[in-house]
Amino acid sequence: MKPQASTFHDDFDDPLITIEGDEETHEDDVWFLPGPLEEEPDDLPPGPRAEPPDTAVIDDWAKAEGAHAARLAKVAGRLGALDDRLLRGPNGWRHRLALIEAADLSWLAGDRVSSDRLALWVSMRLSGVQDDTNALARVGWAVRRLTGGPGPIGDLAAFLDRRDPENIEDSTERFEDRAGGWLDVMAAAADLHPITRACMGFHLWSLAGIGQQGDQIEAAVTAARIASSNGNGAIFAPLAMGGAGGLRASGSPDERLARWLAGMESAVLTAMRHLDQTEAWTVQAEAEMAPLSGKTPPALRALFAEWPLVSAPMAESQIGSSRAAVQRNLALMEEKDLVREVTGLGRFRMWRIAT
Repeated sequence: MKPQASTFHDDFDDPLITIEGDEETHEDDVWFLPGPLEEEPDDLPPGPRAEPPDTAVIDDWAKAEGAHAARLAKVAGRLGALDDRLLRGPNGWRHRLALIEAADLSWLAGDRVSSDRLALWVSMRLSGVQDDTNALARVGWAVRRLTGGPGPIGDLAAFLDRRDPENIEDSTERFEDRAGGWLDVMAAAADLHPITRACMGFHLWSLAGIGQQGDQIEAAVTAARIASSNGNGAIFAPLAMGGAGGLRASGSPDERLARWLAGMESAVLTAMRHLDQTEAWTVQAEAEMAPLSGKTPPALRALFAEWPLVSAPMAESQIGSSRAAVQRNLALMEEKDLVREVTGLGRFRMWRIAT
C-alpha cells in the first residue's frame, strides 16, 4: 500500500504542521509549542529578608519565668523595697551604689578598676601611669549610665555612646542593624517581667553581635537598667554586688534565670546593707560634728555618703572648700573615728566612712 505523502509548510513563520488526509492540527495538540503559563510550587529556599523575632526563644524564657514565678516575685519585692528606699533617701545614695556596682562589674570584665582609682577618675579625671585609661573610660561610662540618662530601649546607640562611622563600607553590617535585631526581640518579649527580660537580653547580647571589648560591662549595665525600668528611685537593679553569680553564661534559660534571680537577690540585699550602714553613719556624724561651724563639715558629711572613698583633692574639688579647711575637718573626723584612712600612704591618701 502506497504511503500517504506528507507535506510541510515552507514558511517558518507559520507554526502549524499539516498532514495530508488529516484535519489541521490545533496548537494545543502540538507538544513543542509553549503551553499556557502555570503557577509553579514555591519550593525554593527563601532569600534574604527581615525575619520576625524567633518566638521559640521567647517561649523558652516565658516557660522559665513561669517555673520560677515565686522566686521572681520575691526578688521583685526586694527590688521594690530598694526602689522605695532610694526614692526617700538623698540623691547621693544612688551615686554611691553606682560607683560600687561599676567597680565590681569592672572586675567581672577583667578591667579590675579599684574603687579608689575609679573615684579619682570620675571626680577629677585623674589616672596613674599604671592605669589603663580605656578601662577607666569604660567603667566611667558605666557610672554615668547607672546614675541617670536615657534608658537603653529606644536609642541603644546613644545609650552605649556608639555610632556607625559615616564612611562604613556597604559590605560591613552596621551597628544599627545589629542593635535593631536585639531591640526587636526585646520588644517582642514585652509581656515578660522586666527582670526576666533583663536576663534574656543579657544572654542574647553577644549572639546579636552587639558586643565589643568591654561588652560584658555594656550588657550588664543595659540589663541592670531594664530590670528596674518600672522603678522611680532605683535607676538600676544591682547585679554584681553579691558576687555576680547571675552573670555566668551557661545552661538553659531555666538555669540561667534561676542563677540570675539568686544573684540579683544577693546583690539587692548587699545594696540595702550599704544603705543601712551609710544612714547609720550619717546620723552618728551629724551628732559628732554638730559643734563644728562653717559650710565644710556638712558638705564633707554629704560627700562621704555619696562616695565610697574620698581624698583631700577630691573633697576640695567637689565641695569648693579650701585645702586647709578640708584637711582640718578630715583630721577631726578621723579623730572622732568617723572616717578611716585606707591607703596607708603619706601622699594620695583616701578615707572611707568607719562602719
